[in-house]
Amino acid sequence: MKKVKELRFWIEKFDEADKAVEELKLAFDFVKEEVITEAELDEIYTRTCALIESLELRNMLRHEEDKLGAVLKINSGAGGTESQDWSEMLMRLYLRWCEAHGYKAAVTHIIDGDDAGIKSVTIEIEGDYAYGYLKSENGVHRLVRVSPYNAQGKRMTSFSSVFVVPLVDDTIEIAINPADISWDTFRSGGAGGQNVNKVESGVRLRYNWKNPDTGETEEILIECTETRDQPKNKERAMQLLRSQLYDKELRRRREEQAKVEAGKKKIEWGSQIRSYVFDDRRVKDHRTNYQTSDVQGVMDGNIDDFIKAYLMEFGGE
Repeated sequence: MKKVKELRFWIEKFDEADKAVEELKLAFDFVKEEVITEAELDEIYTRTCALIESLELRNMLRHEEDKLGAVLKINSGAGGTESQDWSEMLMRLYLRWCEAHGYKAAVTHIIDGDDAGIKSVTIEIEGDYAYGYLKSENGVHRLVRVSPYNAQGKRMTSFSSVFVVPLVDDTIEIAINPADISWDTFRSGGAGGQNVNKVESGVRLRYNWKNPDTGETEEILIECTETRDQPKNKERAMQLLRSQLYDKELRRRREEQAKVEAGKKKIEWGSQIRSYVFDDRRVKDHRTNYQTSDVQGVMDGNIDDFIKAYLMEFGGE
């Protein structure tokens, strides 16, 4: 049924684009005959271009994993409280983006900052092609602004990293060795009534993953405090583990995914993929050189143009 749905999408969208192109051809003749105005012709042209560009963008999402949901994790980096505040702003940005595109987003784990903001957060995003679009966000994001946490009112630079992996669904089988899994439970803490502080509903999963190429062992640590139900948190943690293992396998199979690995640089100067300069009203992506002056729009989740620029340049690879 998924295959049929995908084929139907392409057939219907092609027919729609083909019809729009034919209407555009007729519109040129209608302008000459003064049946329609040049303004109406411009409107038809713009609509036709937008339709074709959206199809080209979708065609960039051709990898198997692009169709899946996503697990997005934000970690604060160099910058202290300012960086933690920046991480919370990024979390809001992506939650707003998900809301605007009809994706279901759930915060599975969050660690609050010492004074403000957050140290890290894990967001599970369900919906078709969520990973395909959000993989462009993988990397270090740099903020430059006059910090409210600086007593001298100076401009400060802070960094946060964003890691995105595919959210594995039931159609993909991942081999997990139960002997390599260990569990811890803990109290979730924070708001939520007496149950949160008395019952150890939070779970911590540790998995010893062995790299089949090098033989080296790496510990994967996943924490989940999404619900008050420990079994549900365990189930969610297992899903997140499967997603991480799937992502590791993809990176082994595809060497071009090394560009995604570049997002794991040190979270500081010289490693950022995008800069947000509030005072100069400028947001610039350093990979595509696309930039905009609509800083507020970007912080409200309007990052589609950045995603499009990235996919059109690198998606075909």
